[in-house]
Amino acid sequence: MEHMQTLADKKILLGITGGIAAYKSAELVRLLIKAGAEVRVVMTPSAREFVQPLTYQALSGHRVYLDLFDAEADSAMDHIELARWCDLLLIAPASADFLGKMNAGYADNLLLTLCLASPNPVAVAPAMNQQMFANPATHDNLAQLEAREVLVWGPGEGDQACGDVGPGRMLEPEQLLDLVARQFSPGVLDGRKVLLTAGPTREAIDPVRYISNRSSGKMGYALAAAARNLGAEVTLVSGPVALPAPAGVERLSVESAQQMYDAVMQRAPKADIFIACAAVADYRVDRAAAQKLKKSDAAMTLQLVPNPDILAAVSALEQRPFCVGFAAETQDLEKYALDKLERKKLDLIAANPVGSSESGFETDTNQLEVFWRDGRLSIARASKPAVAKQLIDLIAERYTGALR
Repeated sequence: MEHMQTLADKKILLGITGGIAAYKSAELVRLLIKAGAEVRVVMTPSAREFVQPLTYQALSGHRVYLDLFDAEADSAMDHIELARWCDLLLIAPASADFLGKMNAGYADNLLLTLCLASPNPVAVAPAMNQQMFANPATHDNLAQLEAREVLVWGPGEGDQACGDVGPGRMLEPEQLLDLVARQFSPGVLDGRKVLLTAGPTREAIDPVRYISNRSSGKMGYALAAAARNLGAEVTLVSGPVALPAPAGVERLSVESAQQMYDAVMQRAPKADIFIACAAVADYRVDRAAAQKLKKSDAAMTLQLVPNPDILAAVSALEQRPFCVGFAAETQDLEKYALDKLERKKLDLIAANPVGSSESGFETDTNQLEVFWRDGRLSIARASKPAVAKQLIDLIAERYTGALR
């Protein structure tokens, strides 16, 4: 049977929340077990209003976990033991109410507690009325969950139980089975080393002041997680940001452009792919003051000198990795991106408009125009993790094609 080898002996914890789509989860349990997985089920109190726990117990061959303080619990710490036990926690269906509480970090039932306690991947399959899905609050919750590396699968689109038509349907069990299997399939970048820069740099003026920019690092960190999900061994050279390192990614923290240059050039010869996503300061102060500069009424002039061009230096290596650059522009996006692609002899460049409230620096969404020597691809505005996945898929495709 399809997926038997991929899912054999995999441990799937299936969470079920309140919604009419809960009946589909019974078929999902059956398909997962038929594919060789071991499945255990957790239900929220509202889920029991739609399907009885006995249904899932009969299908899974295990008792259904219901309450945080369950008299039948195997131990007083089920929420910890179950979180450690599973290879994947999948919530299907995931209601709008549950997604909001999950985003806020609530832990007032067993399933929400498991989401907080799980050290392993967590996926959600949204299911709700189309108007509820269209509400900005729902989109904000999903974007925040994606930014925290929760996998969002769906929703689908079509007829709904309430009579409406539109997006909000839970994906079909067969579709979810394919996504679960894909989670455990070897990635197209297995065994490849990806070196990636992210965030801003800070160029000291004196011990307390610096020159920097508005980069949050969100796009670079999303790319690091996406590359890891394709099986790559990822090293992230990061400027100062307020983000945790993606799980399974090695992070090297730097501050200045020179420090980033040194860290990258030490590792670039052994990298297969280099992605320059950091917003590196073009200039630094020629001589930073050793002591804090005191305020006065006189004008001050800072002598600025160019910083090293990290991307150009990596691209010029004799044994160079596949080189991907970024072009953050406020005007003439295509013109400047193509010039940078040619001038620095890059394999790929991703250009994004900055300065708006919907893409670029300090936002949760982005959009890209990606160019290479004989083609281009537009990536529509979406959450940065969603954009990162599309871009990494393209990079992997171009990289593997270049090897042939």
